Amino acid sequence: MMQDFPVLTLPALLSRSVEKYTDLPAVAFVDETPLTYMEFDKRRLAVVAMLEKMGLQQGDRLALLSANMPNWGIAYFAIVSMGAIVVPILPDFSTSEIENVLTHSEAKAIFISTNLKAKIESLQPDTLAHRILIDDFSLLETTGKNIQFKEDVQSKKEYKVSEEDLAAIIYTSGTTGKSKGVMLTHKNISSNAMASRNVQEIVPGDRFLSVLPLSHTYENTIGFILPLINGASIFYIKRPPTPAVLLPALKSVRPTLMLTVPLIIEKIYRSKVLPAFKKNWLVKTLYATPPIRKKMNEVAGKKLMKTFGGELKFFGIGGAKLDKTVEKFLREAKFPYAIGYGLTETSPLLAGVNPLHTKLQSTGPPLEGVTLKIHNPGKFTGEGEILAKGPNVMKGYYKEPELTREVMTEDGWFKTGDLGILDDTNYLFIRGRSKNVIIGPGGENIFPEDIESVINNFKHVAESLVIQQKGKLVAMVHFNREEIEEKYQTLKEDVSEKYDELRKELQEYVNTRVSKFSKIQEVILQKEEFVKTATKKIKRFLYAKTSSA
Repeated sequence: MMQDFPVLTLPALLSRSVEKYTDLPAVAFVDETPLTYMEFDKRRLAVVAMLEKMGLQQGDRLALLSANMPNWGIAYFAIVSMGAIVVPILPDFSTSEIENVLTHSEAKAIFISTNLKAKIESLQPDTLAHRILIDDFSLLETTGKNIQFKEDVQSKKEYKVSEEDLAAIIYTSGTTGKSKGVMLTHKNISSNAMASRNVQEIVPGDRFLSVLPLSHTYENTIGFILPLINGASIFYIKRPPTPAVLLPALKSVRPTLMLTVPLIIEKIYRSKVLPAFKKNWLVKTLYATPPIRKKMNEVAGKKLMKTFGGELKFFGIGGAKLDKTVEKFLREAKFPYAIGYGLTETSPLLAGVNPLHTKLQSTGPPLEGVTLKIHNPGKFTGEGEILAKGPNVMKGYYKEPELTREVMTEDGWFKTGDLGILDDTNYLFIRGRSKNVIIGPGGENIFPEDIESVINNFKHVAESLVIQQKGKLVAMVHFNREEIEEKYQTLKEDVSEKYDELRKELQEYVNTRVSKFSKIQEVILQKEEFVKTATKKIKRFLYAKTSSA
C-alpha cells in the first residue's frame, strides 16, 4: 500500500486525495452541505495566497487556536503545504499558557475562532503580526496593507516540502506539568496516518463524527488526516458535545467511524447502561448470573448501537486506559470498540487493533513500521518501560535539546514513560505511567490506575484519584451529587451524614477487591471535578502534593 504514496509529506497526501476523490464530500458541519475535496483544496490555495501577501514563508510558525470546524483543516493544510510550521493550540489552554506557546514558538500569525478570541485580546507577543478569524478568514489585525481573503484568488507558487521538514510543533498539556513543544515532521505524521490504515479499512462513503479537539495529535492524525487520505468525510459539531447536542448529531450523521476517550464511554456506561441493570432486585440478581448477564449486555449493545446511529463499525478509544469492567461490557455487548495507544511524541499511534481482534485490557500489537520493546522487564511480572522506534517518533522538543536527550536512548529508542508488557502474540498491555507508580512499604509496585478502576465502579462515583500522603494510600473521590440527591431525597437535610456513609462503604468495597498492599487508608471528598487534559486524563501533578487537611 505504501507504494501508492512515494512521498510522505502532507501536501503530497492531500494532492493525491483531491485527484482521486475530487467530487466526494470531504468536510462539513453536521446538517450542512459538505465541501468536496476539490472545494476544500480550492479554499486552501486561497488561504495560501493570502498568507503569501502577508509575507509569510517557509519555516515560519503559524498558530491555530480554534474550535473544530471545516476551516480548521483548510488552515492546517494551507500552512503545511507552503512549508510553514503549524502550531495547534488546545482550546482549553489558559491565556497564560497560550501566551507561553506564542512566545516560545515565535509565531508570526494566528488563526483564531470567534469563541476563543477573548483569550488572546490582551496578548501582545513580539513576533505576532497577523490575527486571522478562522470562521471566514477575515483579518482581525495585520501589519500588511490591502490584504483580504478572496476565494477566487489562488496561489500559483510551487513549494518544495520534504519528508524531514518540520510540519508541526505541538505543545502538550500533559498530566505531568509544563507544556513541551513536540516537533513532528511531515514523515512523522504522514507515515503514522498511512500505517493506521492497516488497523481498520476506511473507504469512500465512510463518515467520521469528530468530537475531540483537532489540535490534539490523536484526533488530528487519526480523525482528520487518515479519513482524508481514504476519501471519507468528516462532520463537526458547532457546540460542545453534550448529550443534548451529540444525540441529534449521531442520528443525522450515522457515523461509521468515531474516535473517543475512555471517560466518554465510561460515563455512558455508568449513567445510562448500568442503572437499567440495577433498577430492581430481580434484574440485579439475574444480571449477576454470567450467562444471563451476557445476553442482557448483548441486548444493551444493540440499543447502544442504535444511539450511535446504527452504522458504526469502528469506535476507537485512546488517550488513557479503558476501565476493565466497561471493556468487559463492550465485549459482551458486541459493540465495535477498538483500542489504540500512543503519545504526541509518536504522532501519535504506536499500537492499535480493530474491533474484530481486541483482547481484554490490551492496546493491540505495534503499528506497521513501529518496533516496541520492554526495557528491563521484571523477572516475574515481565513489566518494564515501553520503548519505541519508528518513522513516527518525533524530531525532538522545540528549543529543548536537554529534554530531548532525556527521552531518547543513545541508539535511538524513545522512552514512553509508560510501563507495560508484551504477550507471546506481541499484544501490548499497559500497566500505568512510571511516574504514577507508588512504592509500597515492602517495595511493591502499586498502580494507582488499577485501584481507581475499582473505585470508579462503586455506586455514585464520578471519578477518582489515588495518591500517597505521608506514607498512606489516599483516595480522592468526586461523587455524582445530582445522582445522590435524586436517590436520597432527604440528602438536602443532612448531606455530610450520607457522604460519611458512602465513604465508609467505598473503603470497604475497594479493600475487599484489591491486593493487601493496595488497600486505601483514607477517602477524601473531592467537591469539584478534577482538572483534565484534552484526552480527559486527570492532571495528577496538580493533586500529588494535596494536603489531607
